[in-house]
Amino acid sequence: MDDGESSWTPAHHAVEMEDVETLARLLDAGVDPNEADCGMTLLTHAIDIEGDGAMQSGEPLTVHTTAVVLAFGADPELPGPDGRTPASVAEQYGHERATRLLRRYIEHG
Repeated sequence: MDDGESSWTPAHHAVEMEDVETLARLLDAGVDPNEADCGMTLLTHAIDIEGDGAMQSGEPLTVHTTAVVLAFGADPELPGPDGRTPASVAEQYGHERATRLLRRYIEHG
């Protein structure tokens, strides 16, 4: 783990590991679903890790981490401290599943 990862909050660490069980447990226990750390909200981090993981592995994009964060109330339009919105991160990776999921949450808010 590099220095950035070691200083992450437990929720951001769960996102990085795509550990949805731990992430759901933390969010259910009261962690803010809009928590920001190291320039990213939990939601932008989730979309980023899914996109990056797919690029590195060649496997299809997943959406499970993004879905958990949204299900626990993350704002689908909230930009991270770095200014990137969830939609812009999804677009960067061509993450259509996340884009469709974000649209559903925005439309049915």
